[in-house]
Amino acid sequence: MIGHLRIKSPWTQLVLLLAFPVALVVLNAFWPTSGQPQVDLSDPKVITSLKWAQAFSSVILFVIPTFIYVAYTFTGKQMLFLGFKSAEHSNMYVLAILCVLLAFPFVSWLGELNQKINLPTSMMEMEKKASGQMEAFFKSNKPKDVLVNVLLVGLLPAICEELFFRGALQRIVIQITRNPWAGIIITGFLFSALHLQFQGFFPRMFLGIVLGALYWYSGSLWTCVLAHFVYNAVQVIAVSFAPKFINTNPDIPLMAAVASGVAVWAILWYYIRQSSTTYAKVYQVDDLTPTNQFIA
Repeated sequence: MIGHLRIKSPWTQLVLLLAFPVALVVLNAFWPTSGQPQVDLSDPKVITSLKWAQAFSSVILFVIPTFIYVAYTFTGKQMLFLGFKSAEHSNMYVLAILCVLLAFPFVSWLGELNQKINLPTSMMEMEKKASGQMEAFFKSNKPKDVLVNVLLVGLLPAICEELFFRGALQRIVIQITRNPWAGIIITGFLFSALHLQFQGFFPRMFLGIVLGALYWYSGSLWTCVLAHFVYNAVQVIAVSFAPKFINTNPDIPLMAAVASGVAVWAILWYYIRQSSTTYAKVYQVDDLTPTNQFIA
Protein backbone atom coordinates (compact mmCIF):
# COMPACT_ATOMS: atom_id res chain seq x y z
CA MET A 1 0.00 0.00 0.00
CA ILE A 2 2.00 2.98 -1.25
CA GLY A 3 0.23 5.47 -3.50
CA HIS A 4 -2.90 5.87 -1.38
CA LEU A 5 -1.24 6.13 2.05
CA ARG A 6 -0.01 9.30 3.72
CA ILE A 7 0.87 7.42 6.93
CA LYS A 8 2.42 4.03 6.17
CA SER A 9 3.24 2.82 9.70
CA PRO A 10 0.28 1.02 11.36
CA TRP A 11 1.68 2.00 14.77
CA THR A 12 1.53 5.68 13.82
CA GLN A 13 -1.99 5.11 12.50
CA LEU A 14 -2.92 3.55 15.85
CA VAL A 15 -1.62 6.56 17.76
CA LEU A 16 -3.54 8.88 15.45
CA LEU A 17 -6.78 6.90 15.96
CA LEU A 18 -6.49 6.68 19.74
CA ALA A 19 -5.10 10.16 20.51
CA PHE A 20 -8.45 11.97 20.57
CA PRO A 21 -10.49 9.46 22.67
CA VAL A 22 -7.58 8.90 25.10
CA ALA A 23 -7.26 12.67 25.57
CA LEU A 24 -11.00 12.88 26.34
CA VAL A 25 -10.80 10.02 28.85
CA VAL A 26 -7.81 11.59 30.62
CA LEU A 27 -9.54 14.97 30.70
CA ASN A 28 -12.68 13.38 32.15
CA ALA A 29 -10.62 11.58 34.82
CA PHE A 30 -9.25 14.89 36.11
CA TRP A 31 -12.54 16.75 35.75
CA PRO A 32 -13.82 17.79 39.21
CA THR A 33 -16.94 15.83 40.20
CA SER A 34 -17.43 16.98 43.79
CA GLY A 35 -20.41 19.20 44.38
CA GLN A 36 -22.33 17.98 41.33
CA PRO A 37 -26.05 17.34 42.02
CA GLN A 38 -27.32 13.75 42.19
CA VAL A 39 -29.04 12.67 38.98
CA ASP A 40 -32.74 11.94 39.47
CA LEU A 41 -33.34 8.77 37.43
CA SER A 42 -37.07 8.95 38.16
CA ASP A 43 -37.47 12.16 36.15
CA PRO A 44 -38.43 11.41 32.50
CA LYS A 45 -36.79 14.66 31.32
CA VAL A 46 -33.50 13.63 32.97
CA ILE A 47 -33.68 10.20 31.33
CA THR A 48 -34.28 11.76 27.92
CA SER A 49 -31.29 14.05 28.44
CA LEU A 50 -29.11 11.09 29.47
CA LYS A 51 -30.12 9.14 26.36
CA TRP A 52 -29.14 12.03 24.11
CA ALA A 53 -25.93 12.56 26.07
CA GLN A 54 -25.02 8.90 25.56
CA ALA A 55 -25.77 9.19 21.85
CA PHE A 56 -23.63 12.33 21.62
CA SER A 57 -20.76 10.64 23.46
CA SER A 58 -20.84 7.75 20.97
CA VAL A 59 -20.31 10.19 18.13
CA ILE A 60 -17.56 12.07 20.00
CA LEU A 61 -15.63 8.98 21.13
CA PHE A 62 -15.96 6.82 18.04
CA VAL A 63 -16.99 8.70 14.91
CA ILE A 64 -14.79 11.79 15.17
CA PRO A 65 -11.54 9.83 15.85
CA THR A 66 -12.34 7.48 12.95
CA PHE A 67 -12.76 10.29 10.47
CA ILE A 68 -9.63 12.05 11.75
CA TYR A 69 -7.79 8.76 11.17
CA VAL A 70 -8.98 8.22 7.59
CA ALA A 71 -8.60 11.88 6.63
CA TYR A 72 -4.91 11.94 7.58
CA THR A 73 -4.00 8.33 6.69
CA PHE A 74 -5.40 7.92 3.16
CA THR A 75 -5.05 10.19 0.15
CA GLY A 76 -8.54 9.43 -1.17
CA LYS A 77 -11.48 7.00 -1.21
CA GLN A 78 -11.60 7.15 2.59
CA MET A 79 -15.10 5.69 2.87
CA LEU A 80 -14.02 2.61 0.93
CA PHE A 81 -11.16 2.07 3.36
CA LEU A 82 -13.70 2.10 6.20
CA GLY A 83 -15.60 -0.69 4.48
CA PHE A 84 -18.51 1.25 3.03
CA LYS A 85 -19.12 -0.99 0.04
CA SER A 86 -21.27 -3.96 -0.83
CA ALA A 87 -20.57 -7.36 0.66
CA GLU A 88 -18.83 -9.90 -1.57
CA HIS A 89 -22.05 -11.97 -1.71
CA SER A 90 -25.57 -10.68 -1.08
CA ASN A 91 -26.47 -13.61 1.18
CA MET A 92 -23.82 -12.43 3.65
CA TYR A 93 -26.24 -9.85 5.07
CA VAL A 94 -28.83 -12.53 5.87
CA LEU A 95 -26.17 -14.86 7.26
CA ALA A 96 -24.84 -12.08 9.49
CA ILE A 97 -28.29 -11.51 11.02
CA LEU A 98 -28.89 -15.24 11.41
CA CYS A 99 -25.49 -15.63 13.07
CA VAL A 100 -26.13 -13.09 15.83
CA LEU A 101 -29.69 -14.30 16.43
CA LEU A 102 -28.52 -17.90 16.87
CA ALA A 103 -25.70 -16.67 19.12
CA PHE A 104 -28.04 -15.47 21.89
CA PRO A 105 -28.15 -18.73 23.92
CA PHE A 106 -24.36 -19.11 23.82
CA VAL A 107 -23.87 -15.44 24.71
CA SER A 108 -26.28 -15.74 27.66
CA TRP A 109 -24.45 -18.85 28.88
CA LEU A 110 -21.12 -16.98 28.67
CA GLY A 111 -22.76 -14.20 30.68
CA GLU A 112 -23.72 -16.66 33.41
CA LEU A 113 -20.12 -17.84 33.63
CA ASN A 114 -18.84 -14.27 33.60
CA GLN A 115 -21.04 -13.25 36.53
CA LYS A 116 -19.52 -16.00 38.70
CA ILE A 117 -16.17 -14.19 38.61
CA ASN A 118 -15.50 -12.10 41.72
CA LEU A 119 -14.74 -8.55 40.67
CA PRO A 120 -13.19 -5.75 42.79
CA THR A 121 -15.65 -3.58 44.71
CA SER A 122 -14.88 -0.55 42.53
CA MET A 123 -15.82 -2.48 39.39
CA MET A 124 -19.02 -3.77 40.99
CA GLU A 125 -20.01 -0.23 41.94
CA MET A 126 -19.42 0.88 38.37
CA GLU A 127 -21.56 -2.02 37.10
CA LYS A 128 -24.32 -1.18 39.58
CA LYS A 129 -24.40 2.44 38.46
CA ALA A 130 -24.54 1.47 34.78
CA SER A 131 -27.30 -1.07 35.47
CA GLY A 132 -29.34 1.53 37.33
CA GLN A 133 -29.13 3.89 34.39
CA MET A 134 -30.12 1.14 31.94
CA GLU A 135 -33.11 0.21 34.10
CA ALA A 136 -34.23 3.84 33.99
CA PHE A 137 -33.75 3.94 30.20
CA PHE A 138 -35.99 0.93 29.66
CA LYS A 139 -38.53 1.57 32.42
CA SER A 140 -41.30 2.49 30.00
CA ASN A 141 -42.49 0.00 27.39
CA LYS A 142 -44.66 2.45 25.46
CA PRO A 143 -44.17 2.00 21.67
CA LYS A 144 -42.72 5.51 21.30
CA ASP A 145 -40.18 4.99 24.08
CA VAL A 146 -39.17 1.56 22.75
CA LEU A 147 -38.65 3.03 19.27
CA VAL A 148 -36.49 5.84 20.67
CA ASN A 149 -34.43 3.29 22.59
CA VAL A 150 -34.00 1.13 19.50
CA LEU A 151 -32.67 4.13 17.59
CA LEU A 152 -30.50 5.74 20.31
CA VAL A 153 -29.36 2.65 22.21
CA GLY A 154 -29.53 0.14 19.35
CA LEU A 155 -28.85 1.71 15.96
CA LEU A 156 -26.57 4.67 16.73
CA PRO A 157 -24.06 2.70 18.87
CA ALA A 158 -24.00 -0.06 16.25
CA ILE A 159 -22.93 2.42 13.57
CA CYS A 160 -20.50 4.39 15.74
CA GLU A 161 -18.81 1.39 17.35
CA GLU A 162 -18.44 -0.57 14.13
CA LEU A 163 -16.89 2.45 12.42
CA PHE A 164 -14.27 2.71 15.14
CA PHE A 165 -13.60 -0.89 16.14
CA ARG A 166 -14.01 -2.76 12.86
CA GLY A 167 -13.63 -0.05 10.22
CA ALA A 168 -10.51 1.53 11.75
CA LEU A 169 -9.03 -0.31 14.76
CA GLN A 170 -9.30 -3.83 13.37
CA ARG A 171 -7.77 -2.71 10.11
CA ILE A 172 -4.73 -1.37 11.98
CA VAL A 173 -4.35 -4.31 14.37
CA ILE A 174 -4.46 -6.88 11.56
CA GLN A 175 -1.71 -4.98 9.76
CA ILE A 176 0.37 -4.87 12.96
CA THR A 177 -0.05 -8.60 13.68
CA ARG A 178 -0.03 -9.60 10.00
CA ASN A 179 -2.63 -12.20 10.93
CA PRO A 180 -6.37 -11.62 10.34
CA TRP A 181 -7.61 -13.83 13.19
CA ALA A 182 -5.10 -12.38 15.66
CA GLY A 183 -6.30 -8.90 14.72
CA ILE A 184 -9.97 -9.92 14.97
CA ILE A 185 -9.50 -11.46 18.44
CA ILE A 186 -7.40 -8.58 19.81
CA THR A 187 -9.93 -6.06 18.52
CA GLY A 188 -12.75 -8.12 20.07
CA PHE A 189 -10.90 -8.00 23.39
CA LEU A 190 -10.47 -4.22 23.17
CA PHE A 191 -14.09 -3.80 22.06
CA SER A 192 -15.23 -5.47 25.27
CA ALA A 193 -12.63 -3.91 27.58
CA LEU A 194 -13.35 -0.33 26.48
CA HIS A 195 -17.04 -0.69 27.40
CA LEU A 196 -15.88 -0.84 31.06
CA GLN A 197 -18.66 -3.31 31.92
CA PHE A 198 -16.76 -6.35 33.15
CA GLN A 199 -19.67 -8.53 34.24
CA GLY A 200 -20.43 -8.86 30.55
CA PHE A 201 -16.83 -8.95 29.36
CA PHE A 202 -16.73 -12.44 27.81
CA PRO A 203 -20.12 -12.26 26.03
CA ARG A 204 -19.20 -8.88 24.55
CA MET A 205 -15.76 -10.10 23.50
CA PHE A 206 -17.32 -13.12 21.77
CA LEU A 207 -19.74 -10.81 19.96
CA GLY A 208 -16.85 -8.54 18.95
CA ILE A 209 -14.96 -11.50 17.47
CA VAL A 210 -18.04 -12.62 15.51
CA LEU A 211 -18.60 -9.09 14.18
CA GLY A 212 -14.93 -8.81 13.24
CA ALA A 213 -15.10 -12.06 11.27
CA LEU A 214 -18.30 -10.97 9.51
CA TYR A 215 -16.57 -7.77 8.43
CA TRP A 216 -13.28 -9.30 7.32
CA TYR A 217 -14.78 -12.09 5.26
CA SER A 218 -17.60 -10.07 3.68
CA GLY A 219 -15.48 -7.03 2.83
CA SER A 220 -18.33 -4.74 3.91
CA LEU A 221 -18.83 -2.79 7.12
CA TRP A 222 -22.58 -2.95 6.49
CA THR A 223 -22.71 -6.65 7.41
CA CYS A 224 -21.39 -6.11 10.94
CA VAL A 225 -23.35 -2.85 11.40
CA LEU A 226 -26.53 -4.71 10.47
CA ALA A 227 -25.72 -7.66 12.73
CA HIS A 228 -24.77 -5.36 15.63
CA PHE A 229 -27.99 -3.37 15.23
CA VAL A 230 -30.18 -6.49 15.16
CA TYR A 231 -28.45 -7.81 18.27
CA ASN A 232 -28.90 -4.49 20.10
CA ALA A 233 -32.50 -4.08 18.95
CA VAL A 234 -33.51 -7.54 20.16
CA GLN A 235 -31.95 -6.80 23.55
CA VAL A 236 -33.62 -3.38 23.79
CA ILE A 237 -37.07 -4.77 22.97
CA ALA A 238 -36.60 -7.74 25.30
CA VAL A 239 -35.56 -5.72 28.36
CA SER A 240 -38.25 -3.12 27.67
CA PHE A 241 -40.83 -5.78 28.51
CA ALA A 242 -38.68 -7.90 30.87
CA PRO A 243 -36.39 -5.46 32.78
CA LYS A 244 -35.05 -8.24 35.04
CA PHE A 245 -32.78 -9.33 32.19
CA ILE A 246 -30.77 -6.11 32.49
CA ASN A 247 -29.00 -7.53 35.54
CA THR A 248 -29.52 -11.27 35.08
CA ASN A 249 -29.05 -13.66 32.19
CA PRO A 250 -31.79 -16.12 31.19
CA ASP A 251 -31.20 -19.67 32.44
CA ILE A 252 -29.76 -21.47 29.43
CA PRO A 253 -29.41 -25.29 29.43
CA LEU A 254 -25.91 -26.42 28.57
CA MET A 255 -27.08 -28.30 25.48
CA ALA A 256 -28.83 -25.19 24.17
CA ALA A 257 -25.63 -23.20 24.63
CA VAL A 258 -23.62 -25.90 22.85
CA ALA A 259 -26.12 -26.01 19.97
CA SER A 260 -25.97 -22.22 19.71
CA GLY A 261 -22.16 -22.22 19.62
CA VAL A 262 -22.11 -24.95 16.95
CA ALA A 263 -24.68 -23.03 14.85
CA VAL A 264 -22.58 -19.86 14.98
CA TRP A 265 -19.46 -21.83 14.05
CA ALA A 266 -21.29 -23.49 11.12
CA ILE A 267 -22.50 -20.16 9.74
CA LEU A 268 -19.04 -18.61 10.03
CA TRP A 269 -17.52 -21.67 8.36
CA TYR A 270 -19.90 -21.31 5.40
CA TYR A 271 -19.34 -17.55 5.40
CA ILE A 272 -15.57 -18.04 5.20
CA ARG A 273 -15.91 -20.65 2.45
CA GLN A 274 -17.66 -18.07 0.26
CA SER A 275 -15.08 -15.35 0.85
CA SER A 276 -12.08 -14.59 -1.33
CA THR A 277 -10.57 -12.13 1.17
CA THR A 278 -6.87 -12.56 1.90
CA TYR A 279 -4.27 -10.48 3.72
CA ALA A 280 -2.44 -9.90 0.44
CA LYS A 281 -5.55 -8.53 -1.28
CA VAL A 282 -6.12 -6.04 1.50
CA TYR A 283 -2.61 -4.86 2.35
CA GLN A 284 0.00 -6.05 -0.14
CA VAL A 285 -0.93 -3.85 -3.08
CA ASP A 286 0.88 -0.88 -4.56
CA ASP A 287 -1.99 0.91 -6.23
CA LEU A 288 -5.77 1.03 -6.07
CA THR A 289 -7.45 -1.26 -8.58
CA PRO A 290 -11.10 -2.20 -9.16
CA THR A 291 -10.54 -5.51 -7.34
CA ASN A 292 -8.79 -4.23 -4.21
CA GLN A 293 -10.81 -4.84 -1.04
CA PHE A 294 -10.37 -1.78 1.15
CA ILE A 295 -11.15 -3.52 4.40
CA ALA A 296 -9.93 -4.94 7.69
